[in-house]
Amino acid sequence: MSLETDSVASPRVASHGSWGSPITPDRIASETVLLGQPTLAADAIFWSETRPREGGRNVIVRRGADGALVDVIPAPWSARTRVNEYGGGAYLAGEEEIYFSNDGDQRLYAVRPGGEPRPLTPEGKMRYADAVLDRGRRRLICVREDHNVVGTQAETAIVSVPLDGGSDGRVLVRGSDLYSTPRVSPDGSSIAWLSWNHPNMPWDGTELWLAGIRADGSFGERHLVAGGAEESVFQPEWSPDGVLHFVSDRTGFWNLYRLRSGSVEPLAAREAEFGRPQWVFGTSTYAFDSARRIVCLFCERGVWRLALLDTATGSFDPVDLPYTDMRSLRASAGRALVLAGSPTEPENLVSLDLATLRTEVIRRSTQVAVDPGYLSPAERIEFPTARGLTAHALYYAPRNRDFVPPAGALPPLLVRCHGGPTSAAPSTLDLEMQYWTSRGIAVVDVNHGGSTGYGRSYRERLNGMWGIVDVEDCEAAARYLVSRGLADPARIAIRGGSAGGYTTLRALEAGRVFSAGASYFGIGDLEILAGDYGHKFEWKYSERLIGPYPSRLDLYRERSPIHAADRIEAPVIFFQGKDDVVCPPEQTDMMVRALGKKGAPYAYLSFENEGHGFRRGETIRRALEAELFFYSRVFGFEPAEPLEPVPIENFGALR
Repeated sequence: MSLETDSVASPRVASHGSWGSPITPDRIASETVLLGQPTLAADAIFWSETRPREGGRNVIVRRGADGALVDVIPAPWSARTRVNEYGGGAYLAGEEEIYFSNDGDQRLYAVRPGGEPRPLTPEGKMRYADAVLDRGRRRLICVREDHNVVGTQAETAIVSVPLDGGSDGRVLVRGSDLYSTPRVSPDGSSIAWLSWNHPNMPWDGTELWLAGIRADGSFGERHLVAGGAEESVFQPEWSPDGVLHFVSDRTGFWNLYRLRSGSVEPLAAREAEFGRPQWVFGTSTYAFDSARRIVCLFCERGVWRLALLDTATGSFDPVDLPYTDMRSLRASAGRALVLAGSPTEPENLVSLDLATLRTEVIRRSTQVAVDPGYLSPAERIEFPTARGLTAHALYYAPRNRDFVPPAGALPPLLVRCHGGPTSAAPSTLDLEMQYWTSRGIAVVDVNHGGSTGYGRSYRERLNGMWGIVDVEDCEAAARYLVSRGLADPARIAIRGGSAGGYTTLRALEAGRVFSAGASYFGIGDLEILAGDYGHKFEWKYSERLIGPYPSRLDLYRERSPIHAADRIEAPVIFFQGKDDVVCPPEQTDMMVRALGKKGAPYAYLSFENEGHGFRRGETIRRALEAELFFYSRVFGFEPAEPLEPVPIENFGALR
């Protein structure tokens, strides 16, 4: 990342929250993209990027051997699939054409660089994801989600789609609730895939299946290779010489295995995570440089590293790279591609020469140039929490080369709770995080019990305890920083989106630590999630996190913020996308009505054409400015820049 290097004047004294910063919402929204799905082809590199400045459009980008960058699909085409609502695996680079799911109609298309997309599937209510090429039979094999039957859950199946088009897919396997990762063997004779059933999520328990492919393209007899209700299997992959590999957490950590001569063999067994939660399709943590060498990512205590694994000798050699968070790994002979970042570098698309171990940044996620004097790198902290346990977080101190606080002043603290809740806080340099710290506000990004990156037992702390363990760990992180003299105990806010929004509301309901909160498309009523709910992927997720429904209806009501809104005293600001089908607007609307009826202070912003997670530049810009304005009024500081006001209902009565 290039840097601004203006001469530094003596820092001025100003209150926390009032520091002027070059990291503005406009620059974040207009000069930053979200990178995804890197792909190595024979003569090119491909990836996707979500562009807030283009209304959140997902563009497939090609970099040729000459280094020139070309958008594979022109506007308004957008490569995005809505399978499982979270998507992923939206495109596949073939030998001559690129195949992708178009966001507007969810049909599959084929396109040649510089050409116009042609449809492969007809109009209808089908969605497609996670495709692989079955070259010998000139077809794609992919996951299909069928929404044709109204009033029931969508049917998920693995299907084939001919490259000539004209079909919505031939069903190859069905019967399980959910499927992912169909992978054809190099010789085209066999296929492996994952399936799982409610109430499991893919990090709870999946099954890895193997079948031969008959002459007519159908699947032969199926064999269960690994997995079950209490074993999570992740990313089946074939080596170039046709050996099936996969990741399993059967030992308590996601480790690498292979199937050879009918037996499952461990590779590089260690107390480290070689897998990630499969929230989206196409997630990859290992790839083959050759039949003998695997390039893999592994995580120890929240820190991701890259290693080279010799499958013949078992030699496991970590590579010293300047990154602490890596994902979406791809490899071919002599090189690897990975999305990587660190506390001093945002997530970039990085190429690694496996012979020299030299790296090259192929694409940066942001063009914003910031002097390091305005940046606060993440500090990993561990802290005591409830039940004699230890939890983890990333702490960001206020930092701005131009300002210092008044003597003895302590900063406001913003406690961030990630979504999922089975996700993790990344350690990469995030300009939205720096937006707060460069203005004098401390941030702690909590990896509460239930987060990934620390093994299955840490992940399972949340089972039956959602709304309790996550709240306790967020509170413990805040208390720990207060005890170290790093935060003002009277000015602590909590913020989060989706499941993190739920934790935010639960923490405010508890009323023990936090004096303000920001809920982004959060959950107010758990019964909506457990009842007749249209979002299939997470339909029964709450049964592990809360308990069986409806037999434990008491727990769902006890832990639903909507039934405890009368206990929320601190001001809350709500943000909601009107097109959100994962956490529908009803969730936020009911909380707003309840707080309004009580006379509690709140603010509410809802956005057209936004779903679960904001993608449009104007939304990102407005939400950041509104949240800062909200904290300035609640915590009593004057922002350095003028901000569009946000009405805070009932705030006068509180003050």
